[in-house]
Amino acid sequence: MSNPHGADPDPARTSGTGGDSAEQAVADVERQLSLLWRRARSMSQQLSRQVHPEMEPAAYGLLSVLRARGPIRLTELASCIGVGKPSVSRQVAFLEGLGLVSKQADPLDGRAQAISLTPRGEEQMHLVQDARREVFRERLAEWPAAELEAFAGYMAKLNASYERDGFPRDDGL
Repeated sequence: MSNPHGADPDPARTSGTGGDSAEQAVADVERQLSLLWRRARSMSQQLSRQVHPEMEPAAYGLLSVLRARGPIRLTELASCIGVGKPSVSRQVAFLEGLGLVSKQADPLDGRAQAISLTPRGEEQMHLVQDARREVFRERLAEWPAAELEAFAGYMAKLNASYERDGFPRDDGL
């Protein structure tokens, strides 16, 4: 993939030559994904602070799921982001206190509650997610469309492989 800033990977490490090239390639992928995850966490921290100065990145993740999925039960929300129900419950209470989410009786089961974004929460997430998309546009502006499509395909393939381990399918979050 092209890199306009001259930080192309070392071709000797990624060219597929040598006896342990597959092992080295996996190590390179792991290292690059770790770096991306660290940077993504940092970005989530910044984005969450744009929604509210006291908001944690985990709460931003909840808001993203709610925006993509609409009303959802607490247990399903916890499953979507891979954390326990008590942790999600605390975050939901915090977000409810900020007026960003609300709880309603689940239409399918009156004993359960569905959590959804409030109009204020929707507005905040719209602003913040637009800013996030602009950062991606800036970072990827010089990449040819074919490379972007290939990258998206590889990431989708990697993410889909996690479903075999029981991670929930991610339908467009």
